[in-house]
Order: sequence, then structure tokens, then C-alpha cells
Amino acid sequence: MLRYRGVKQALDAVSRLDAFPKVKEEFVQPTRVGGTLSLISRLVILFLIYHEVSYYMDSRLVFSFVPDTDLQSKLKVHIDLTVAMPCKSIGADILDSTNQNVFSFGILQEEDTWFELCPSQRVHFDYMQHHNSYLRNEYHSIAEILYKSDHAVVYSMPERVVIPTKPHDACRIHGVLTLNKVAGNFHITVGKTIHFSRGHIHFNSIFANTQTNFSHRINRFSFGDHTAGIIHPLEGDEKIFDNGQVMMQYFIEVVPTDVQKFYSHSKTYQYTVRENLQLIDIDKGMQGVAGLYFKYDMSALRVLVRQDRDSIAQFIVRLSSIIAGIVVISGLLSKCMHLIGDACCKRRPEPLLNTLSDEKPVGKGGAVIIS
Repeated sequence: MLRYRGVKQALDAVSRLDAFPKVKEEFVQPTRVGGTLSLISRLVILFLIYHEVSYYMDSRLVFSFVPDTDLQSKLKVHIDLTVAMPCKSIGADILDSTNQNVFSFGILQEEDTWFELCPSQRVHFDYMQHHNSYLRNEYHSIAEILYKSDHAVVYSMPERVVIPTKPHDACRIHGVLTLNKVAGNFHITVGKTIHFSRGHIHFNSIFANTQTNFSHRINRFSFGDHTAGIIHPLEGDEKIFDNGQVMMQYFIEVVPTDVQKFYSHSKTYQYTVRENLQLIDIDKGMQGVAGLYFKYDMSALRVLVRQDRDSIAQFIVRLSSIIAGIVVISGLLSKCMHLIGDACCKRRPEPLLNTLSDEKPVGKGGAVIIS
């Protein structure tokens, strides 16, 4: 009994510290105003919870820059372009700053074709050109959507439907090369090349009388694996030249990029490009070797793209604050509306018309009846 009495006293002491006293149901009077506010507050809570959950399930992208210390990895380049000259008249070659013949890491295929596209190919290329141009111009507005999507932009030219009757007048150069992560130069010039251990020699003197036309169309030119969010500026580019003696130069800066998503991690590359067109005219002192030159260099910084969202603890705290805030505000509104209603609808007491003319004495006790 003594132990039970001590426990009861302790529980009573704890009960007296209750900061949330309970009101008995018989003392609670439901009103139409309170019911309406309760319904509205519950709808608002459900609406805010839905948006809060949607915001939590969504994510944001965090961009950062770090020095690129991975110097031993290789650089994969995808090339697919068409030059308006037969394959027998031109040659493609790549050399990097180590003077190493990088064709030991892969071979580019040369395929005779026609420079003019058939109607279906022209429609596809025009769409590719317009689509890639739009992505480049609006990239800063849609970059987050592109990175979050699982679709990488890859263009593939359909097969030719209409076969021309004239001889081949163009050369398609395509393939995949694995290069060193150093500066290099990919070029297409008149003539063929012979490779040595420390360089190569161009044989273009025997092609001196060959009519040149370096109009070209780029179907694919990218570094690394295709990844969602990465746009390749040169894809869909088409240049038509009236003068065959031109030196078209593309200056490319390759930027290593790591894309870290919740369920995947990919390493790829993106690049920026600048163009320079130079006409060759020996009489005016403009010398050079006609051709297409893609001069690339590696950036010293690496871009980190990380998909991030708030922690579950922050989500619960934010959700609880929303629910508690709506409940407290609806309670305050209910009290204010009741006070305003009581102040406006309070009835004034009717005055008693006690006049001497209306008083009538009744009985012995002097009772008065008021009519």
C-alpha cells in the first residue's frame, strides 16, 4: 500500500505539470464557424503536404569545380563527318603533344559517299541542326531538366534511300579513337600521310592539281561516353565553301565532367569550341595548308555535377512545422471570428416600462402587477 501510494503521488505530481490540459467533451461546443475553419485547414494541410512531398522527391543540381588530377586516363573521341571530296584525295590524321601516333589506339574508317543528302536524310539533318542549336542557345534554362533525364542526345543518320547515278564525290570519315589526355590536333588535308614513330609526313604534292572542296558536314563529334545533360556544339554543323583554298580551324577546349546521380555515376567530357576561317592566298601573303583542323586541349579544371536533396530529418521537421502552423493559425482565426461575432451579435437588454400609471395594487401585501 505504501508503494502504491508513493507511485500515485508521483503520477499526480507529473499530471500537475501537464502543459497540454485536456478539456472534457461536455464542455466543448461545436460551432459552424469552427467546423468550416477545420475543413478548410485540413484541405490546406493536404495541399501543402502534397507539394512538400513533391519537392522532397525532386532534387536539385549542385555544380562545383575541382582541379583535374586524373592524368593517366584516356580520352575517347567519337568522329563522324563528311567532306565534299573523294576519299582517295584526302587523308585524316591525329597527333598529340607527345608526338605519338595515336592511330595505335584506333582506326578511322573512310567510306566513299555523296555529299548531297537524300530527302529523308536532309529532313533528319535539318532537325538535328535545329535541335542542337536550340539546346545550345537555351542550355542555361534547361540544363537541370537535361541532367535529370535519362535520355542522352545521340544523333544517328538514317540510311540513304535514293541512290544517285553520278560517281562518289564525298568521303565519310567515322570511328572511335582512344587518345591521351593531352593537347592534340585532328586534321583532314589533301593527300595521304605516312606515319613514323615521332611524327608523320604528308604527301600532297602529287595532288597539287586536284580540285579541292572542304565543305563538310559534322554528324557526330564528341568526347567520352554520351551522358544525359551533355551537349556537343559541333554536332549538326554544316559548312559550304565556294573557295577550295581554305583552312578551317576549330579550337576546342575539353572539360572533364563527373555526373553523380542518386543511382549512377558517370565520367564524361564536354567541350567548348571557337572557329577561325582563313583563306589561303599566296599572292597576299596568306599561306597555309588547306584543310580542316580540330585543335583540342584539356582543361585544368574538372566539373562536378551532383544531384542532391534535403535529408529525411529536414523533411520531417519542415512537414511538422507546416501542420502545426496551419493548426495554430486556424485556432487563432476561430477565436477571432467568435469574438467578432459575439461583439456584433450581442443583444441589448429591453428596458422595463415601469410607470406609475401602469402599476396596479393587488392584495393586502401591496403587490404590484405591471401590465
